[in-house]
Amino acid sequence: MAQRDVEAEAAARDNLKATYRRFMAEADAERKGEAGKDLLRAIFGKDGIAEDAEDLIL
Repeated sequence: MAQRDVEAEAAARDNLKATYRRFMAEADAERKGEAGKDLLRAIFGKDGIAEDAEDLIL
């Protein structure tokens, strides 16, 4: 079980790095916006953006 946790953390870190690089490399404003949303999701999870949260309570 600990090995799976280590592997999952490494995969998440790799995803974060790749998403950050994509955001920084993007020049097109619309695509950079989407890359930025993907970066926020990588940092905060799928509910990191309000429009993604299904059970958002206002």
